Amino acid sequence: MPILSPDTLDFTSNSLEQTTRLGVRLGELLAAGDLICLSGDLGAGKTAFAAGVGRGWRAREVVNSPTFVFSHEHRRDVDDVLLYHVDCYRLSGAEDAESIGIADILAGDSVVLIEWPERILSILPAERLWISLVAADVPTRRQIQFRASGTRYQTLLDSFRRGAFGG
Repeated sequence: MPILSPDTLDFTSNSLEQTTRLGVRLGELLAAGDLICLSGDLGAGKTAFAAGVGRGWRAREVVNSPTFVFSHEHRRDVDDVLLYHVDCYRLSGAEDAESIGIADILAGDSVVLIEWPERILSILPAERLWISLVAADVPTRRQIQFRASGTRYQTLLDSFRRGAFGG
């Protein structure tokens, strides 16, 4: 787990279950207004990570890919905070994102989890936690990099690092 800088964390996940567990750890820490961006090619593990986030956040239902409807809204029993899981794979750019109400989603007090965020990068807030997943040389292995931008996300990354890896 080399730490390149305080705002970056690199990790190698050796299984789908481990990738999901990392998502669970992060989901336990999320608060209203958080923006999590999941970047990576098809099959990189974004949806497995997102499912873990939903489980850790305690969503009432399983968080799975919203590719064909663009976004899913999730609730939990502990409060009124919503989790939006947005999939931008089929969007051609920021203009398309506006047609699915992304501005309203980002302006609210919900937790927002975006797959394929690079497709709408121009309209995303600068402060966020960006997570890149890359398939490695072994079919189940993933290289995962967390990059925090902004004070809230630095705090979130520090808490995640302590909770997931100790120290």
